[in-house]
Amino acid sequence: MERMKVEKEAPEVYKALIALENAAQSSGIEKGLINLVKLRASQINGCAFCMAMHTREAIHAGEHPDRLALLGGWRETDLFTQREQAALAWTEAVTALNAGHIDNTLYADAAAMFPGRELADLTLVVIAINAWNRVAVPFRKQVALTHKMGEAA
Repeated sequence: MERMKVEKEAPEVYKALIALENAAQSSGIEKGLINLVKLRASQINGCAFCMAMHTREAIHAGEHPDRLALLGGWRETDLFTQREQAALAWTEAVTALNAGHIDNTLYADAAAMFPGRELADLTLVVIAINAWNRVAVPFRKQVALTHKMGEAA
């Protein structure tokens, strides 16, 4: 059961999150990669609501369902480009800061694939989805299925 609707109880906080999201969406990072980053961070954070939403968005945008199904094991497949791999590694490191500081090799790899402003933009995307996850998880934002099990999509 959902504990709280932040948009109702703290509309100014919600508006700030929307502004952050708008900035992330208007960054120079390609939309397909934004979808992968959002889904991967949401997986790490255990945010079922965001995982469902970003999976749907990615599929709607043309992402292949097999790549989404394998996203958690992206290191074990060749289905992701070098740029996507660098973004996913960066996403994991920025999302799981409690695992330790981001080492120089990971930073160099990310900076090589996302030079200058692009790395700042990618980091903003990761920060935005982590902020949403940190609202949805503690307040138990509920997932609504788009169709019932056994029905055609």
